[in-house]
Amino acid sequence: MIRRALIAAALSLLAAGSARAAPTCEALVAAFGDRLADVHCVASADLTTANPATTPANDSLGAPWPAFAFTPTTDRAVIAPSAGKRTPITRAVPGVQLDARVASDPTGQSRFLLRLPDDWNGRLVVAGASGTRSEFNGDFAWSDYVVQEGYAYASQNKGVLNLFLVGVSATPPADPLACRLNPSSPVWVHFYDNDPDQPFTRWADAMVEAAKLARRGVEAGYGHEPRRTYAVGTSNGGYQVRRAVESAPELFDGGVDWEGTFVDEHAPNLLTDLPAAILNYPDYAASGFSATSTAARNIRAAGYPPDIVSGTKSLWGTYYAAFWEVTQCQWQKRLDPAYDTYGEGTGDYNYVGRLPVSGADARLAAFATTGRIQRPLITVAGTMDGLLPIDHHARAYARKVAAAAAVRRGEGEGRRRPAYRLYEIQNGNHIETYQDLFPQLELIEPHAQQAFDLLVRFVEHGDPLPPSQCVPRGGAIAGAPAQPGHCAHLFAP
Repeated sequence: MIRRALIAAALSLLAAGSARAAPTCEALVAAFGDRLADVHCVASADLTTANPATTPANDSLGAPWPAFAFTPTTDRAVIAPSAGKRTPITRAVPGVQLDARVASDPTGQSRFLLRLPDDWNGRLVVAGASGTRSEFNGDFAWSDYVVQEGYAYASQNKGVLNLFLVGVSATPPADPLACRLNPSSPVWVHFYDNDPDQPFTRWADAMVEAAKLARRGVEAGYGHEPRRTYAVGTSNGGYQVRRAVESAPELFDGGVDWEGTFVDEHAPNLLTDLPAAILNYPDYAASGFSATSTAARNIRAAGYPPDIVSGTKSLWGTYYAAFWEVTQCQWQKRLDPAYDTYGEGTGDYNYVGRLPVSGADARLAAFATTGRIQRPLITVAGTMDGLLPIDHHARAYARKVAAAAAVRRGEGEGRRRPAYRLYEIQNGNHIETYQDLFPQLELIEPHAQQAFDLLVRFVEHGDPLPPSQCVPRGGAIAGAPAQPGHCAHLFAP
């Protein structure tokens, strides 16, 4: 009888604990208090994107923000494959979703997102954001994957909104921070992260702040903090992951960076690579896409992978039209604002030559990636990345990690070196939807998600991480890879 009573009491406690574990908006709002403003919180029947209400409409912030400042529906598609190739959604995930403005941010732009599934697995994932995208950037690529596994999910927007339209004209407008959308476009935009109060140094701070807020929300929702917290992110969000495991080991247990941006004051960097590509592409196109032309050789010499040409379509051409010039403008206006972007030319920018007057190296150094990781980290990158070339970004960061590890060994800290892996995806590129135009390309999303699962098993169960390797087309990350280390060729036909 006593034994039965004890069992009944234990079951009663478990039931009570289970009841308390279901998060509520009331508990979250109370826990955040004045840390968040403009809070929108709902009990959701499904936290996946199968529920249209999961991701808000573009421009839904309203006044005082103009069109294109907040573009969550657009943002979730920019790092994910096309519909039909994305993360499979196999079940509804009931829970609570909260999004809000971070009240302490003087710019009024810093935003935070939290999703708490009812069937929580005790862990938290904090996501970075690519480009100048919102906190909803990872909805297809990351959130749909992890919430179905029971993870709590948080994200942020690097403390900054997207952009606003300056005007339509054949010549640069009066706004000194205006960037042309592409070399053939008369449309000019202003990125908020070029404003004086939005230095790129804020990106790392935003990731840390999101982790702190998320942990508070998890505790309020479930009654205790997460037992593990992981960082994930793509492109500039991958940069945020690197900085998270470099600088905040008390908050993160490990991370996966997918095509992370490498930041360093020394050449090569974005401001040394992009001008060469911008300058040479028109001559390359005029040559009939000749791979042996001087222009093609110059683009490859700047680190870029070989072009893929299909009729009148060129992989380089898609990057030239959509990313190269506007990215060069955005970074140059932040790091060397005195340069006359369109008067002297985006393709004629000389990073090294301007260092005596620009101060760009000091600005880059202020938010550089160090390689001194303090938690396990996996980088997943494509060999055909036409925006962040693999040797100048993913491999460059791997070299930084190795150099930092060598210093630690010299200081007698060899046994405490966190694990690092670089998984190179043969024919992977920066924009997943480009596979629709060039079927030779390989999707990275499934490999990034596999890397996440491998990281979790390594951290929580001690399962060995597969070695750094080249993942072949149609293959998967393997315990005994056929190509350990780097891929022998950037492009495999």
